[in-house]
Amino acid sequence: MTLANGTPTSPTRIAAAREVESLHNAEQCSRAARTVADHAADAADCSRLLDMLGLDPSAGKRN
Repeated sequence: MTLANGTPTSPTRIAAAREVESLHNAEQCSRAARTVADHAADAADCSRLLDMLGLDPSAGKRN
């Protein structure tokens, strides 16, 4: 496989790019869940909104 500019790719490079994308997506989901929680009227509202958006409630928890 090659990139549009003709540079060959390797499975390692593709796996690394997918890992970076996965980490970025997890961070975005975490921020989105926290934002929804901050703006929800109550716990039931928060739960409904997270469900509508397809967000996991545990994604917004900080470690």
